[in-house]
Amino acid sequence: MPHPRRRPADLRRSFVPLAPSTARALPVLGLVVTLGVALAACSPDGSASDEPSPSATTAGGAATTGYPLTLDNCGVEVTVDAAPERVVTIKSSTTEMLLALGLGDRVVGTAYPDGPVAEWLADAAEGNEAIASPLSDKVPGSEAVLELEPDLVYAGWESNLTAEGAGDRETLGTMGVATYVSPSACKDPAYQPAPLTYEDVFAEILEVGGVFDVQGAAQELVDAQRAELADVEADTRGLTALWYSSGSDIPYVGGGIGSPQMVMEAVGLENVAAGIDDTWGPYSWENAIETDPDVLVLVDSAWNSAENKIEVLEENPATANLTAVREGRYLVVPFPATEAGVRSVSAAADLADQLGS
Repeated sequence: MPHPRRRPADLRRSFVPLAPSTARALPVLGLVVTLGVALAACSPDGSASDEPSPSATTAGGAATTGYPLTLDNCGVEVTVDAAPERVVTIKSSTTEMLLALGLGDRVVGTAYPDGPVAEWLADAAEGNEAIASPLSDKVPGSEAVLELEPDLVYAGWESNLTAEGAGDRETLGTMGVATYVSPSACKDPAYQPAPLTYEDVFAEILEVGGVFDVQGAAQELVDAQRAELADVEADTRGLTALWYSSGSDIPYVGGGIGSPQMVMEAVGLENVAAGIDDTWGPYSWENAIETDPDVLVLVDSAWNSAENKIEVLEENPATANLTAVREGRYLVVPFPATEAGVRSVSAAADLADQLGS
């Protein structure tokens, strides 16, 4: 299920190529996660449990899900009695996951969108009023969620599911509403991917495919994304980079274990903030000046655009002297592509294209 890519619009300057240096190889991907392993419940140490796989194989060879299906999701036991029919998604990554799996008709409510749906998913989203008109620009309240009578709430972050937000997971469960959090966002050290890899992203696709009993579509999507990732050519110049997500006085940047690190490694960039043992975190302009990265990866969002970030960088006398700022070495990534999900591979492909221009 390949999809076309479009490079972000140019900002004030095109990327300035640097002289080649030591070659950097594309990181070796981890073990392939098979559907049975992806669906099997896991113990906190990541080992497979003694429970049998909830998937089965029909006479035709296609995998099917055996319900009820119980999963260990970020340390919470989740049981679904049948393929969910009414789903509320929170964050763009979860909405786009279901669209990519052909499950857009199951989405009855969305919230906390990070930006427009990816162009390659626009047709799948067309006509879905729940996607066109989200419940809330931020985390929805539990009353608004429950009014839609969902059988599943699929959240991008654990913090979306609290009593102050869409509802805490235990309470929702007692009301017959299952919950699922993107495994890449688990914060408990026993469950948090550290570092996150593309294999973790693919495993979520397969697991969600199992929850909805659309294993064929999930495997097709993973196969297409593996092929696209294999075509990404890592830059071999040994460039350093800082992933600038938000903030002005104190920049919020991509740390050493999350999606930004994963994407930068895939395109051959060395993250100067890799010492931050988190997915994202606060940095300092003093550290940025000291490391003087070759490239700045700018996250483009409606509330803090790449253009605005460039103004901040160029108007601050200290950061204006950064090599990347003086020479206009900016790469741009849209905010919805910064969190782990079905855009993670295209994010790497787009940045690689920009580096090669």
